[in-house]
Amino acid sequence: MSPIKDLSLTYEALNEENTVSQGDTITGAVSFTLTKQTKVKLLLVKAKGDARVDWSEGTGDDRRSYSAHRRYFKVKEYVFAENAKVGTVLPQGTHCFRFRLQIPQGDMPASFKGLHGKIVYVLEAKLSRSWRLPSVLQTELNFVSKSFSRYGQALCPLSGLVDKKVGVLSKGQVKMSATVDREVYCPGDTVSVVAQICNSSSKTMKPKFSLQQNVEFRASGSSNLCSKNLCKIVGDIIPPNSEETISCQVKIPFDVTPTLHDCEIISVDCYLKVYLDISFAVDPEVAFRLIIVPSSHAALLPGDAVGPFPAGAVGGPSYSDFPPPAFPIAPYPVPTGPGPYGYPAPDPNSHANMTSGYNTQWPQQAPPYGFPPAAVWSSSVQPQAPTAPPLFQQETEPPTYTSLFPPSRGTGSNQKS
Repeated sequence: MSPIKDLSLTYEALNEENTVSQGDTITGAVSFTLTKQTKVKLLLVKAKGDARVDWSEGTGDDRRSYSAHRRYFKVKEYVFAENAKVGTVLPQGTHCFRFRLQIPQGDMPASFKGLHGKIVYVLEAKLSRSWRLPSVLQTELNFVSKSFSRYGQALCPLSGLVDKKVGVLSKGQVKMSATVDREVYCPGDTVSVVAQICNSSSKTMKPKFSLQQNVEFRASGSSNLCSKNLCKIVGDIIPPNSEETISCQVKIPFDVTPTLHDCEIISVDCYLKVYLDISFAVDPEVAFRLIIVPSSHAALLPGDAVGPFPAGAVGGPSYSDFPPPAFPIAPYPVPTGPGPYGYPAPDPNSHANMTSGYNTQWPQQAPPYGFPPAAVWSSSVQPQAPTAPPLFQQETEPPTYTSLFPPSRGTGSNQKS
């Protein structure tokens, strides 16, 4: 029977979330009780971080297994060093030994556990005796990568555009542009989405929003992709030959896994897809890759980034396969140059000219689209947003001079001087 009893390993929490990161120093203690005087070979404490993936494909003779391993760091401290000849004799009773370890700097991914792999950081104590199996105790460390700080500037809106024919069984085409308010979010945040749809076809369609998380495992040149739908919202039917502007709010679940890009064999991404469900046709789609950071990194998101669009932002890069739209999607600016058709711009403060029969009042700047609190909209209750310029404007002939300045009713010969 082993004389070692009640072996325990504890460490001091560095913060309220009890997490560790690159460069942190871990301090703690190893304690145990000896039922009699015992010769101990060594007492070792170490910390290490490893990523592993493992899965199989196929059946029978065609079954193949894939596995990979990455070691990120391993640091250790000998509480008392090995002495093969004499050893260290400890008396009966309770013993407590303190230790101090520092996690090295470098790019290392956060802790993660998935279907075919995991990234685990552990703290381990090992008490060895000659000619005996060692006593080993492990505790997992909740590791949060500091590499999330590089996402602090990714706060511009993302936009995408798709333009395609409906299909061989129907005539016409559909155009859709979509915008999300920013790129970086924390679990529990809300993504504000605006979609502008021009249905120039003979088919009805439904707008849909889908939040999806993809986890990819890689080994030996192969990959295994696991997808999970986090949220799906379906809108009302869009009739043929119509235009709609739709706003929606999609909430990111609190238990979502943060983005993982620092591991060679495991990656985690979150995508928001805006698409149109069209019967008997390939659905047009715009996809945005969102960056999810842990709640402990919420300070990366400045206060002025809260809201549908940050101040001064018009459009940012999109992870969609389609090019960005050629027209503004963010708030519309007030024109300052010549007016429509090359005429001088009227004074924005002027009033309607009732004598000439036309209005010289210049339209004021339209505020950005509002976002209704509900996650699903209804065609009977439209979002409370001002009317924006049409998504796809038709060409129009400029007005004639006489239509703007009609001639006097009398002729020149009959007028009095």
